[in-house]
Amino acid sequence: MANIRNLKKDINYVLGDIIDAVVIWQMTNPEENTQKGEEIINEAVETFDDLILKVNQKGVANKKMHFKQINQDLETRAIAMIEKINKL
Repeated sequence: MANIRNLKKDINYVLGDIIDAVVIWQMTNPEENTQKGEEIINEAVETFDDLILKVNQKGVANKKMHFKQINQDLETRAIAMIEKINKL
């Protein structure tokens, strides 16, 4: 079950880094509208909740495929959020 633990850590680190990047942007640009940054933070928190719920899901028929899908979902969502940060 070490893979599940590593997947949870990856989810936590990736989304935590995204939130950190938004907070740093907000601190370095205090005159900018922070609403877009708050939306990205909220999206990261919702993504975290959703992915952790999927990781903890019981009764999955094909666990290897299930966790691979979660990892791919994390990657695509993180890339989308990073692109939004870059547009700020």
